Amino acid sequence: MRRGSSERETNFLQELVLYAASAALSCLVLFVGLRHLDPNRESSKKAQEHKKEIAKRLGRPLVETNPYEDVIACDVINPDNIDVEFDCIGGLEGIKQALYELVILPLRRPELFSHGKLLGPQKGVLLYGPPGTGKTMLAKAIAKESGAVFINVRISNLMSKWFGDAQKLVAAVFSLAHKLQPAIIFIDEVDSFLGQRKTTDHEALTNMKTEFMALWDGFTTDQNARVMVLTATNRPSELDEAILRRLPQAFEIGIPDCRERAEILKVVLKDEKVEDGIDYDHVAGLCDGYTGSDLLELCKKAAYFSIRDLLDDEKNGKPPSDPRPLAQLDLEKVIATTTKTKLAASEHDALSSQIMRMIGAQRIR
Repeated sequence: MRRGSSERETNFLQELVLYAASAALSCLVLFVGLRHLDPNRESSKKAQEHKKEIAKRLGRPLVETNPYEDVIACDVINPDNIDVEFDCIGGLEGIKQALYELVILPLRRPELFSHGKLLGPQKGVLLYGPPGTGKTMLAKAIAKESGAVFINVRISNLMSKWFGDAQKLVAAVFSLAHKLQPAIIFIDEVDSFLGQRKTTDHEALTNMKTEFMALWDGFTTDQNARVMVLTATNRPSELDEAILRRLPQAFEIGIPDCRERAEILKVVLKDEKVEDGIDYDHVAGLCDGYTGSDLLELCKKAAYFSIRDLLDDEKNGKPPSDPRPLAQLDLEKVIATTTKTKLAASEHDALSSQIMRMIGAQRIR
């Protein structure tokens, strides 16, 4: 009897051990499976590494961040790594001065704007105008000049197949910006994200817009938060009226005039190998209707003429040499053979008066 009882105990212990091992293996498989099903797993892993780099570069560790903030951290740009300053942008002197006073100075010198409610950092700024006029460059320059962390919001990073994740990612944008302040939340082509709400919009997109606006209003009540939402678009008329109300400062970045075109050409060719005595005013006069982006492409095309001449010399048996400097004649050749596209400019002119009336109406309210 004693021997049989001992065998039963042994068998019971063996079964218990096997059951425990099976349960542990099942838990491990379930845990690994859930990790692989996590849609943000790879983004979170990259964000953790990126977060350490940000903390090291900025000298302000990201403490107590959740997985959603880790995903948004992938889009954080250190202002020290931005190579665009106001001096890199030709023309727009009046707009640059206004942006310095209204946007940059409150972020750099908050103690000057801590007295009362009227003086405080701007919570929303809109840059609008036709494509290629330098809106994105201005946004980068603002972050560089203010020393603010630049959070480039990409709509693809906010979308998720899991219900409710989009709202949590939107909330993570603002919570991370608050921890990293001074910070600029930048949304390029904002009309594609915060356009006019329609009955045909998907429920997830509508909820994401509502969450974004609610959190944005939350920051307007915190006078000490040095967090600003900076937006850019070439279709301002498609923005929702509620968004325009949250963008009290709007700057039109229009087609440059002749003087501004000359300044842009000087900036583009500043560090290039060019001939002395180029008449920038004359070249700018030939570029009526060109945007800053068009002028950059003009200079790129003109720079190829020296390479073409060098290759022709090599074919004719001349010894190899360095490319010759870019000449004014090269620029004039490109202007004469290039067809300008003014479609965007004409579309903007038609919408400019309409958006100004909308912004004026919102301010009166």
